[in-house]
Amino acid sequence: MSKPLIIEDKCREMIMYGYVALKQFPRSEKHGLAAEIRSSMWSVQRLIITALKRYHKKTTLTELDVELAILKRQVRLAKDLRYIDLKKYRVWSESLVEIGRMVGGWLRSIYESKKAAAL
Repeated sequence: MSKPLIIEDKCREMIMYGYVALKQFPRSEKHGLAAEIRSSMWSVQRLIITALKRYHKKTTLTELDVELAILKRQVRLAKDLRYIDLKKYRVWSESLVEIGRMVGGWLRSIYESKKAAAL
């Protein structure tokens, strides 16, 4: 299985876990922070698919890296507000960090291939 397929699977698993965690949010936040987190998760998935389909990936991968950073902060805020417990936060954030590492490696490989092509 290639790297892009692995990152797609990790993103799908992260979204599935996120939906389970979002169920325990208070009713007052279902259309607030929970909706923002849901939207960010779907943006991450959309950007992964876009990067897989585009020939020039650098800009899309940079946008993906930014969206992941936003999602991490939203999840941390949910933990700080005690909408999710510490265990769910750890699992969810580890998943986000793993996806972030994959995106970083993907970006690095693009930079290295451009350097090699320039030589």
